[in-house]
Formats: sequence, structure tokens, C-alpha cells
Amino acid sequence: MAFQLGRGSVVKMGNRLNPEQRVTDLSALAGQDFDVVVVGGGVTGAGIALDAAARGLRTAIIEAQDWAAGTSSASSGLVHGGLRYLYNLDIRLVAEMVTERGLLLNTLAPHLVRPQTFLWPLHRRILERAGWGAGTSLYDTLGAIRGGRCLPAQRQRSRAGTIARFPDVDPDALVGAIEFHEGFVDDARLVITLIRTALEYGARAVSRVQVTRINRSAGGPVTGLTARDLETGEQVQVRARGIINATGIWTEQTAALAQVASGLRVLAAKGIHLLVPRERIDAAVGIFYRTGTEALYLVPWQHRWVIGTTDTAWHEPLQYPVPTRTDIDNLLRRANLLLKQPLTRNDLCGSFAGLRPLLQPHRGSDVCTSRISRRHTVRTLAPGLVAVAGGKLTTYRRMAADAVDALLGRQRTAASPSVTAQTPLLGAQGLEAMTNQSQRIGGIYGWSRTMMAHLLECYGSELPDLLELVDDSATLAAPLGRAPHHLRVEVARACTAEGALHLEDILVRRIRLNREHRDRGLSAMDEVCAIAAPLLGWDAARIRREKASYQARVAAEQAAQAEPTDRAAVAIRRKAADAVPTVLG
Repeated sequence: MAFQLGRGSVVKMGNRLNPEQRVTDLSALAGQDFDVVVVGGGVTGAGIALDAAARGLRTAIIEAQDWAAGTSSASSGLVHGGLRYLYNLDIRLVAEMVTERGLLLNTLAPHLVRPQTFLWPLHRRILERAGWGAGTSLYDTLGAIRGGRCLPAQRQRSRAGTIARFPDVDPDALVGAIEFHEGFVDDARLVITLIRTALEYGARAVSRVQVTRINRSAGGPVTGLTARDLETGEQVQVRARGIINATGIWTEQTAALAQVASGLRVLAAKGIHLLVPRERIDAAVGIFYRTGTEALYLVPWQHRWVIGTTDTAWHEPLQYPVPTRTDIDNLLRRANLLLKQPLTRNDLCGSFAGLRPLLQPHRGSDVCTSRISRRHTVRTLAPGLVAVAGGKLTTYRRMAADAVDALLGRQRTAASPSVTAQTPLLGAQGLEAMTNQSQRIGGIYGWSRTMMAHLLECYGSELPDLLELVDDSATLAAPLGRAPHHLRVEVARACTAEGALHLEDILVRRIRLNREHRDRGLSAMDEVCAIAAPLLGWDAARIRREKASYQARVAAEQAAQAEPTDRAAVAIRRKAADAVPTVLG
């Protein structure tokens, strides 16, 4: 296989995802030869696209729905070193995770990934404190050695010290705690930033394009793929020397498009998360705790608490995971074991579910998903066709490097190794200098310290790009009327640089009102459409369709979570079609 690094007309500069860029890159898909085409626009696929482009490979990435539309916008958001995996003595996985956590916090995305303090509750004064104290000390040591000293060391807390840090904890539920530190990220924003950084290094990127066939010469290597532009229905033929399948829970189905067995058995495991108003729980830190075989965490995120998670096998259609009434009640029950003032369903302002792709050791409905390894696997399925599955959000970069290495082979990898460990994402370079200017900028535009902190966490050193939009249209400086924690310019940015094509893209994965508001953003819908319409070329009829589609989605999500079983919940959720449905058959 002849990979010609850095040659060809595919090399371009620019990092804006928007309708104009989509048209240009879609045309390039049909008109150019690629070294690597990545299938799947979640965090793994986005990481692969960046890795390949940064090596000088002619790279393209396609996604059937919106960027991060699947698992990668429905994770916990934790960027962690795998403390829970010390419980299983998986030192190798923990070492890998603390390395990647350190890179994200220190170098790659310090604007997107923020440190988060947690308490690990203790129930026995001596043995448990000694055991977990030793475990977290090892954890800190691995983190310092492999990831650099980017987080404070663990601290032992008495019962009184624990209550001081988390006043709403039930004092009878613990004898103390160990305080430790992890990272937290808006997962969808990380994916979009990865895609845009890949564009910066010459990649082509097109969402809403679904692969229908992976083309191979007779029993030989891949030659490209056939895909359909779901926005127009047009078929696209793409020529490629190599294809990487990064479709997560759809790994086996994507492999079948090449008429090969994936060799990877992927089990979809459902994790649900609850959202509670920040003021409902009085605490300055989060809690991380094991209940049986599952992990429980309460994480403060923006104006909400994220409470998760479940870990159960999923046997329904992959497109529509939803929390059920049973899921919600069980998670509330587990959380209330630690809280002085128990939560009820009335306290919830939202919920969401995602499917984790776990490598399945054997088939069967009795598989305990919490005990399946979280390591990733890379496998060559045919000459020029590689699949990667498993892994964690935290280790996306390592997964990406391994997948590209497998495609290139040992000799090409030696000539062109991965450089992403030293490649900051857009918004990272110059972050400190931009932070130093934030008070002055806030004073000029009338934005509070809280708003400036929010903008820096989302955009980092790219903040001047938003200021340009505001300078061109002063009305964009104002907060959204029904969502004042966000500025109108964030909607404009989603349309002009972050690849939003539909209303759901904006509300679910860009400014995330689907999670932040009890009405899932319905009250802000009109204002968001008014900002987006001229930027995306929507006429009045298109606005009505976008609103109707999103309203149907919200109604289906809310109705589904009242059902007791996955099957019943999915039956309701799937009544609301995607904004752009995928091709069936």
C-alpha cells in the first residue's frame, strides 16, 4: 500500500465547519484520492482524523449524523485516570489513562478539560482508609510519573472535614473520605474541536454522510467506499488506500459493508445520567463511589449536577438509547444512600443515556458489562481496512495513534510517527495570555466574570473569533432571553465554525440546552432559529420543519422516560425521526 505523505491537492488550511466548507469538502470526497478515510465522527474517529492529518496523510472523515451524535455526546464527561480500575488491579490501563489525562490537562486541551475535585467516601475507619489511601497514593504516583504533576495529591478527610466539603452528605453514610482529583470535559465540544483541529492540518470533514459500501478489489485491498449524502440523497464515490472503522457500537455493522467479519464482538452497554439543579445539592466538590459492581458519581457541571451511571447490557436498536423510569429510580436510590436530603424525580431537570462500545469476551445476555475490559483493540480486517473498538474517552488519542499505526504498518509508522502528544487543540495555545485579558474583555462587552469563565472554558484562545462576530453584529453580545447562561454569539459560532446544520445540533451538542433546561431548550427555540436561519440559509418553511422535528424529539424523550423497560421506552422514542434519517437496509 503506497501512502504518499504530504502530497496531492487535498492539503488545505482552515478550521471552520460550516455549510460552505461542507460543500467544498463533499466535492473533494468525490474528486480526490485519500490515504485515509475515517468512518465515524465520535471522539475516536475525530482523534484518528487529527492523528492522520498531522502525520501528513491525505485524510478525510465522514459521519452519518452530526459530529459526536452517538456515544461521544452522552458520556459522563470524566477525563479520569481509572481509579476504579485499581480495584481490579488493572495497572496497565490505569498507567495509560493517567498519561492521557495529563496530556489533556497540561498540553492538548487545558481550556476544555478542567480539574475536578472528588471525595471517595469511607465506611470503615482503619482498613478501608488504609487500603484506599494506599491505592490513591499509587494512583497519584502513576499520575505524576506518567502524566506530569498536573493535579494535587490526595488528602485524607475526617467525617467533619468531609461534611465541610460536602455539607449535603449524610453524616451517617460515612466515617470520612479520601479527596482526590480528576478532569472533566464537555465531550461533544471536545469532539468538535478535534475535528476542527484536523481541518487545520488539511483533513476533509463531512457530517450527515453515511457509508453504504466499502469497496475492495476482488479479495484484495480496499479501494474506497460508496456513501450517501443524507442532506441531498446524492451518492458519493470516494477513492482511498486505507479506511479506518471507528464507528463504536456500530463496528460490526460497518465491517459487514466490506463483506468481512469484524473479528470484534462489541457489546453495547447503556449508561444513564441524571441532571439536577446546582443549588439542589450543597457541595463544593463531587463524589465518586462504588456501589456493588457499578460506579456512582455526582459531578458539578456548569449550572447542574451530573449524576451517573448505570452499566447494563443493551439489546434494543442502537440509535435510541433512553433512560427508563426503572433506570431513573434505581440511580436516585443509589445516590440517596449518600445524601442528607434525598432526591426525588421532581428534582430532576433532565436525563440522558448513551451506549458504550465494550469488547465482548463471549456472547450471551448474562454478560456483566461492568466487568468487561475498558481497553481498546485495533484489528486489521482486510488489506487497507482497520477497525478500532473499546477504550475510554480519556484514551482517545492513544486509540487513534494505534489505529493509524496499524494502517500504515511498522515501516511507515517509523518514518512518520504520531505527533499528537505534542499537538495542542485549537484554543489551547495562548490560553494563559487570553485568560489574563478576560477581565478587560468582559468590561468592554459587558460580560460578567462567570460569563468570561464560561467562554474561556468553551473557546479558549479562540475567543477573538467570537469577538469578531459580536463586532459585526452587536446584538450577538446579549444573552439568550430564555437561556441567559449563554450568549447569542454562541449560536452564531455553532453555525459558522462548529458544523451545526440543524436545530437539534445546536440545542443538543453545541450549547446543550437539551440538558440544561427542564424544557430541553424549547423556550429558547424561536430565538435560536432567528439567529441560525440567515447563517444556514433557512427559509420560513425550513424553520417550521426544524422546530417541529425538535419538538417531536423532546416529546418522545420525555414520554420514554416514564416507561419501565428499554423496549417500551425505545418504542416511544423512535416515533420521533432524526432530523435527517439514516439510510435503511
